[in-house]
Amino acid sequence: MKLSHIKYALVAILALVAVSAFAGHPIVSPDIMSGLGALGFAPFMLGEISPVEEIKTMLENQGRAWEEFKKTNEQIIAAKADGKAFSDLQVKLDKINADMAEQRKAFEEFEKKANRPVAGAAENNEEKAAHRKAFDVFLRKGEDTGLAELQRKAMNSYSDPDGGVLILEEMDKVIDRVVPTISAMYRLANVITIGTQKYTKLVKKTGMAMRRVANGATGGETTEPTYAEISIEAFPAEVEPWVHNETLQDAFIDLEADLANEAAIAFAEGSGAEFITGNGVGCARGIAAYDIIANASYAWGKIGYIASGKSAAFASVAPADKIVSLQHALKAQYRPGAMWLMNDTTLGVARQMKDGSGTYYLWNPDPLGAFGGRFLGSPVEVDNNMADLGAGSLSVAYGDFKRGYTVVNRAGTTLIRDNITAKGKTKFNFRRRFGGGIVNFEAIKLLKFATS
Repeated sequence: MKLSHIKYALVAILALVAVSAFAGHPIVSPDIMSGLGALGFAPFMLGEISPVEEIKTMLENQGRAWEEFKKTNEQIIAAKADGKAFSDLQVKLDKINADMAEQRKAFEEFEKKANRPVAGAAENNEEKAAHRKAFDVFLRKGEDTGLAELQRKAMNSYSDPDGGVLILEEMDKVIDRVVPTISAMYRLANVITIGTQKYTKLVKKTGMAMRRVANGATGGETTEPTYAEISIEAFPAEVEPWVHNETLQDAFIDLEADLANEAAIAFAEGSGAEFITGNGVGCARGIAAYDIIANASYAWGKIGYIASGKSAAFASVAPADKIVSLQHALKAQYRPGAMWLMNDTTLGVARQMKDGSGTYYLWNPDPLGAFGGRFLGSPVEVDNNMADLGAGSLSVAYGDFKRGYTVVNRAGTTLIRDNITAKGKTKFNFRRRFGGGIVNFEAIKLLKFATS
């Protein structure tokens, strides 16, 4: 089941159980739930619990946790107002926050499982079937006779695999599917595939300005638009799972699927960190690694920020005001596609915030999102590569990351098999090239946890 299918399922479930999920009362009968198999889940509903039932349960658990969260937080607010101790309540609130974070992680695990390759998938194309068979022999025995020719025919590729072999197209797709379920920035960014070492584009910094002229008069040539050249290089990266030789002899193990999944998770975790904090030297450049500037003095090439008003924390009074300022620091044309980006710890603090009158919470669950909820109407994406709250930390980002950040993948992943250097084990060295960087500095803003 692909990620898009999960989203469709969420929409369907929302229509049926939105009320029950947040009130804690199941109202959907098993007959109705089984009917959702028509959405494309029928092949996946053979186990004891179907994916649809699993998502429904996750939604209901989230709804109950949120109601308990609000109840406990209200008790803390009342205790503070009365000057009473609230340490026990704070421990309870922290526990609920942790439970909600675990629910989000459980959903991510569900997505990862849904994106794993299906063992023994049928292959209709004869050339691809022959290539798959030869590739399996290569994985298990190291024999590559005729593999290069089969590879060229099946993949219609004459690219040089740099001393290894290109992995199966299906394995490459597994990596491309799994990575977004782990790396929030990869999922949010604009992702392109290139066949060269570097991606270059011209970005318009300023346009031409209109002016008024008198009848029959002319004001001459208008100011020319200015452009900036953005270059993103695809740097090499590798992961190397080791497999016991006895395992290679076991025909019941789907070696292709296991290796693809291991490689995908490793690439996802490594790239996800780079897209936030990478310094751009031999790796992607992350959003927190660029020069920053107070948003009032914003200039192209730097990321504008809003100060939280307090070092290492949100402001003591009206803490949400600066988040509202951050939201409106982003130009209106970017806000329809904008999202919040923060880690679980920061989200736990943000969940407690209410409007100025104390009437309603600024964060609310969002059954259509990836369990990060919505804050001030915009979806929240959780990425634990974002910094914890600290002095001068850049712990919250807000922007249209699709327009602001680009991930560049070099086509093809190569594999080198090594059964010599580690006795009793075989190393599988996966190499791929990718990079990332900001292409539109206007489209991303940061919250700096400092007084200025």
